[in-house]
Amino acid sequence: MPQHPRAADWAGLRLMHVHAHPDDESSKGAASTAMYSANGVDVHVVTCTGGERGSILNPKMDRPGILENIHEIRRQEMERARDILGITQDWLGFVDSGWPEGDPLPPLPEGCFALVPVEEAAVPLVRLIRSIRPHVLTTYDERGGYPHPDHVMCHQVSVYAFDKAADPTWHPELGEAWQVLKLYYHHGFNRPKTLALHEAMLAHGLESPYAERLESWKPEPEWDERITTKVPCSDYFGVRDQALLAHATQIDPDSSWFAIPHEIQATVWPTEDFELVTSHVETTVPEDDLFAGISTEEHA
Repeated sequence: MPQHPRAADWAGLRLMHVHAHPDDESSKGAASTAMYSANGVDVHVVTCTGGERGSILNPKMDRPGILENIHEIRRQEMERARDILGITQDWLGFVDSGWPEGDPLPPLPEGCFALVPVEEAAVPLVRLIRSIRPHVLTTYDERGGYPHPDHVMCHQVSVYAFDKAADPTWHPELGEAWQVLKLYYHHGFNRPKTLALHEAMLAHGLESPYAERLESWKPEPEWDERITTKVPCSDYFGVRDQALLAHATQIDPDSSWFAIPHEIQATVWPTEDFELVTSHVETTVPEDDLFAGISTEEHA
C-alpha cells in the first residue's frame, strides 16, 4: 500500500493499546493499528488475560483437543495476529474471568482478573508504560465497550495506570515516570455506524446482519456524541479481517464479522472511531489522527 502522507510526521512515535483478551486487538481498532504500524509508528498491544475461559465460537474448531489446550492455542493465535498487524505485544498474565451467566449471576471465579485490586493489577501495566513510553494509549470506555467483567476491569486498570505511570512517587522501582500524552477510548461498535452499514446493505439489496440487533439497540445520541476522533483506515480493512481470522477459536469465518463487503464499508464508514478523554498537548476536535497535536521533534 502507498505510504500515508503523514508517515514522516509519525516516525518515532509510539502507540499502546490495552485489551482484555487475545482477539480484542483484532476486533477493535485493528485497521487503524495496521495503518499506523505500516507507516512507521511503533504499536504495542498489552493483553490483560490469556482468554482461558473464552468459549469456542467457531464450530469448525469445536473438536477434541482444542478446549483442553485453549490457553496455549489462544497464545498461538495471538502470535499470528500480531504478525499480521505488525505489532509487538505483552501479556499482563492475569486469568480470564469468563462471561457469567444465570439469574442471579454466579460469583466470579476466585483469582480472576476482575477480582484483582486495581492498584495491584496496574503494577505490570505501569512497568510496561514506563518501559515502552507510548505517546498515546487506548482502552475501553467505562462500560467496557460491552459489560464483560474483564473489559470493565481493563478500563479501570488502564485509566489508573495512565495516571500513575506519570507519578514518580508511585512505585519508583517500576522505572522512570512517563507521561502518556493522550488517552482514548474505543467506540468501534457505535450505533450510527451500525445503522449506516445496515441501511447501505438494504439499499444494495443485501441482507443486513444487524437488523435484529438494531431493533433492541436504544438510541443514545449523547453517548454517540462522545466520539471525537475518526481515523480513516479503509485501506487496511482486509488486514483487520486477516488478523481476526487468525483467532480461529473465537472467529467463525462465516459469521457476521465478514458480512459487509469492504466496498460498502469503505464508502459508508471508512474510519475507526475513538473518544479523546485526556490530552496533555493542544489539539482541536474533531480529529482524524490519534497523534494530532503531537510533534515528533518535541516528543520522540
